[in-house]
Amino acid sequence: MEESLQETRNKNHVQDSPGIPGYEDVLCICKLLEEHKGGNVAALDLRKLNLWTDFFIIATVSSGTHLQGLLRHIKDYADAQGLNVLRRTQREGTAVNNTQANGSSHGGWSLIDLGTAVIHLMTAQSREFYELEVLWSSAGRIYPA
Repeated sequence: MEESLQETRNKNHVQDSPGIPGYEDVLCICKLLEEHKGGNVAALDLRKLNLWTDFFIIATVSSGTHLQGLLRHIKDYADAQGLNVLRRTQREGTAVNNTQANGSSHGGWSLIDLGTAVIHLMTAQSREFYELEVLWSSAGRIYPA
């Protein structure tokens, strides 16, 4: 008999409570992004919807320099908390500007995968186009609460 998504998640020790690993980090990262002028910061709880991540954090950036600053703050937080950055990718397209950093030009969307949370830093244009909050509208919003 096939297991439900929730049964599979429960077996893998993920619970629907704020005490799960990663929940406090999500709230801290959201606050960190707001402190550094990340726009319209939101966090979605995806635990009941998929197996590959627990949370999305979404924030709007205003420029390539702003994006680089937020990436640096996230990396510093992850290092201080012992979190591994599993992957960082950038979507080309709606360019922020022609800033070069780490050998790649910045498009309108940068993604940082921390395992339990995936952080999406997007220009306003990319955020409006991709509408992640609409796409994942069945997810619960945990930030802002």
